[in-house]
Amino acid sequence: MKKLNLKVMSLAIASAVAGYAQAETVELSVASFPNFNQVAEAAVPLFEKQYPDIKVKVVTLAYGDHHNAMTTALATGANVPDVMGIEYGYVGRFIEGGGLEDLGAAPYNATQFTDQLVPYAVAQGTNSKGVLSGVPADIGPGATFYRKDILDKAGVTEEELTKDWDSFIEAGIKVKETTGSYLLANAVDIKDIYIRANLKDGEGVYFDSEHNILVNSPRFKEAFRLAKKARDAGIDAEVGAWSNEWTEGLRRGTIASQMMGAWLGGHLQDWIAPEEVGKWRTAQLPAEAYASWGGSFYGIPKKAKNKEAAWKFIEFMATNPEVQMLGFVEINAFPALQSVHSAEFFNEEVPYLGGQQARLVWRAASEKVPARVADRYDEVARQVINDALEQVLEKDADIDQVLANAEKQIKRRARRR
Repeated sequence: MKKLNLKVMSLAIASAVAGYAQAETVELSVASFPNFNQVAEAAVPLFEKQYPDIKVKVVTLAYGDHHNAMTTALATGANVPDVMGIEYGYVGRFIEGGGLEDLGAAPYNATQFTDQLVPYAVAQGTNSKGVLSGVPADIGPGATFYRKDILDKAGVTEEELTKDWDSFIEAGIKVKETTGSYLLANAVDIKDIYIRANLKDGEGVYFDSEHNILVNSPRFKEAFRLAKKARDAGIDAEVGAWSNEWTEGLRRGTIASQMMGAWLGGHLQDWIAPEEVGKWRTAQLPAEAYASWGGSFYGIPKKAKNKEAAWKFIEFMATNPEVQMLGFVEINAFPALQSVHSAEFFNEEVPYLGGQQARLVWRAASEKVPARVADRYDEVARQVINDALEQVLEKDADIDQVLANAEKQIKRRARRR
């Protein structure tokens, strides 16, 4: 009898220990940046309700500081988060760097749901070897935002603004002459849109899928020509995006339009120009250009401690319709999940944009953006090209020559792959 009781007690203790182990809380660290962090923070209660044994801590650093910290973490293995937020401008560097998990392979098997996501965003999170290391959470279809009241005063229609690039510049001349406002913050914006627009599927901005450099090409030469034409016409304020001068220009109407991702609408309404309700509108990019401008991804570092929990979080953020719409409603983060694109929210009028059905404009753009590939040296190439364009805009340098030199610089700096 004693032996039986001891056996029963042993089983009971073992069961209790096992139950405790199963219920042990996992502390999941998510590294993010503004404003992407807001979606994660808002989704945490929903996630923890579904996964009560996982407690999420979102750690946020400023945009540049975050990506620098993540670069260091992947290189050194120190301070590695379980989940890493990655912005569009850095995704090429990170997915090609080899420090992130292959999320298309077991045990993650992301390919079971990637067909539910916007195709071009999935392509952006896939490296040149076909490895999916970044799962898109939101996207940034390019759009034009403009002050309708200022264009009306200048006698400029939306059709004139967006017909083609030469018409866009002519519209800028009218706006400047009649209102004193600049149409553009910076002529660089034209270059940025033009080099991204209407790429072939599988082609990158600066490199092709075989890592060949594309900058010394008709696409870049025309982008530089148009930017120079805009600068010579005096239609740009010559201020950089996100500078104090830029935000003040948009707020006061001294800058009458801005081409960026659809998410800019949220920034205009929330903090850049909240008082200008009804004055802004949105449209497609000029010349029927369709381009990706921004977007956010999640990845799992190979040295993460809680990979299973990390994957549950990423899958939840990317495929949960409520969470995807939460991001859209909260910060204008356009959903990567295609099934929510038919939600009634898309048909609603946007008071800030004069009652326009703006989300339908952005949805139409998202359906036409090509599936471009990212490259680990995209950021290097971007810096070189911006320096080259500055020589053209500021010093009247020869376009053919500066692009030939830029190609050589990129080749030298991207030598180690």
